[in-house]
Amino acid sequence: MCGLTGFVDPARGRESGEARTRVEAMTAALAHRGPDASGHWVVQEEGLFTAALGHRRLAIIDVSQAGAQPMASHDGRYVIAFNGEIYNYAELRARHESRRGGVAWRGHSDTEVLLELFCADGVPGTLATLDGMFALALYDRRDKTLTLARDAFGEKPLHYGFWDGALVFGSELRALRAWPGFAPGRDDDALAEFFAYGYVPCPRTIHRGIFKLPPATTATFTAADLRDGTLPAPQPYWDMVGTALRAKGAPFAGTQPEAADAVAEVLARSTRGRMVSDVPLGALLSGGIDSSLATALMQASSSQPVRTFSIGMDEPGFNEAEHARAVARHLGTRHTELILTPAQVQAVIPDIASIYDEPFADSSQVPTFLVSRMAREHVTVAVSGDGGDEIFGGYNRYFHAPRLWSRVAAVPAPVRRALGAALRSIPLATVDLAVRAAGPLAPAELAAGRAGEKVHKLGGLVGSRTHGEFHERLLRTGEPGDVLAVAHGAPRLLDGADPRVSGMDAASRAMLVDTGNYLPDDILAKVDRASMAVALEVRTPYLNRELFELAWSLPAPMKMRGGQGKLILRDVLYRHVPRALVDRPKAGFAVPVGRWMRGALRPWAESLLSDDALRAAGTLRVEAIRDRWKEHLSGRRDHTGLLWSVLMYQGWRARHAGSP
Repeated sequence: MCGLTGFVDPARGRESGEARTRVEAMTAALAHRGPDASGHWVVQEEGLFTAALGHRRLAIIDVSQAGAQPMASHDGRYVIAFNGEIYNYAELRARHESRRGGVAWRGHSDTEVLLELFCADGVPGTLATLDGMFALALYDRRDKTLTLARDAFGEKPLHYGFWDGALVFGSELRALRAWPGFAPGRDDDALAEFFAYGYVPCPRTIHRGIFKLPPATTATFTAADLRDGTLPAPQPYWDMVGTALRAKGAPFAGTQPEAADAVAEVLARSTRGRMVSDVPLGALLSGGIDSSLATALMQASSSQPVRTFSIGMDEPGFNEAEHARAVARHLGTRHTELILTPAQVQAVIPDIASIYDEPFADSSQVPTFLVSRMAREHVTVAVSGDGGDEIFGGYNRYFHAPRLWSRVAAVPAPVRRALGAALRSIPLATVDLAVRAAGPLAPAELAAGRAGEKVHKLGGLVGSRTHGEFHERLLRTGEPGDVLAVAHGAPRLLDGADPRVSGMDAASRAMLVDTGNYLPDDILAKVDRASMAVALEVRTPYLNRELFELAWSLPAPMKMRGGQGKLILRDVLYRHVPRALVDRPKAGFAVPVGRWMRGALRPWAESLLSDDALRAAGTLRVEAIRDRWKEHLSGRRDHTGLLWSVLMYQGWRARHAGSP
């Protein structure tokens, strides 16, 4: 796990010393991602451009100098800066040796194997064979091209764009900001998407003209592209939707136990691959289905107790540590647990926005950072359960939302649009008052709190014209118009962009959209930034293309049935852990920030939500936000979601001086 950056600069008068100074500054901005070493490579292509690669190293496999980067291929054609891990590199190395004969390897790093495969099989052919998480920049000295590539599911980030005539790129936007004078304007459509979803969806970033490379794609820049400032369209090397459709078209024909056997075999193999490490390794254990199963498979493959880590909070309703503790005890792991006081959690919240290089407002970012920080005191690599929900149907919306949509779709479009508008026109306070007055007669969903916001969201769902619009609105955490005073386009995820997705059943469509959007842009971005802030590498066995294809070949009832998801994973887990330890309602990884805003966090929140602070942003509806803040403080309304998004935006602005 590392950080990479670099540039290709057509400027004629740039001296090599200046180029090196620039790439060194960009690389230094990523020091947190790779504290073990720093490397740089610069070449001046006469009459064309200067190319530079920078790398910060977190040494995991082959910690010797033989694994240092940037690294050149044996024949000198390619130079690479690589962030990530190739889990099947030993198998690929052996296959390469069987075809090519003896190879004079410098060491045993996956990076060296990757370079030699590029030489032998080309970039697309090599990427098709990889099981791994990665982002990379590959410079071709023969063809004078630069190729950027990102892993299949988007575990590792890569940002790029032109500034000051140069192509600049890096693992995080802060590397690009180290380029002298870097100050692209704010992308107001990206900001609107942030306030709709809590993150900026790919391919946009908060900076206009700077982009995220989509998962499972490459972008190759020719000398002409670099001269003209042209961004080539990313080219896919793996078709997630096509893979899912082909798998659904050839469904698994066995029984449920046979399906569990197949999943157990592939997942165990994937887990073993993610245990390869030359440094200490452990597991992040929440006690839920996904992390418990990953840990169980790790322990089954280990001759020593696996190191496991969990955190809890001394806060009613927000402490899942006992469940993780019970699973760890049953599996016989070497468990480390930290029960945090509210004061300890609150102490890191004001600084949490500094971890993210663009606005990000999934509040589980707080405990994710805290558990990563604790684990890093003992290990350098940790295995997690991320990805199981999206691929095996773990979210409640996959089985509840289709039922709601089937009822909505049965109503004539003009009627449901009118009904939706009527529901959204009811004042929030009126709904809350009515629910309180109804007492025990009120629906349980509304009586649980935030009734007005739920009714307004229902109005948006009822008014949807298509299932794609219905699902997109379901995923929203807020409405940009409630916050923003600037003009912007309508937020919309990539749902429906691929016509093959639009023809699928509601649950399958939602799972694929989440795997392509919510998973990389929220879940994986959260884990990457939180873990890399403390130089911890996090791996997940669920993000494996073979496992993905197998999961999509399983008939839906094997994964979701009777209002319960991930049935096949449960079947596998029950072979290792008694169901009594893990069968309980799905719980989020959250902290009660809304309540804390009225208490210990109030001074911090007020400093960012004051009239002056909001006006300084120049983009926000000051009076509307202030009204919501006052309502929240009074306890009359719970505006946690909206306020947390504003606080994270304001905190991000404050931490990144000169940002929009």
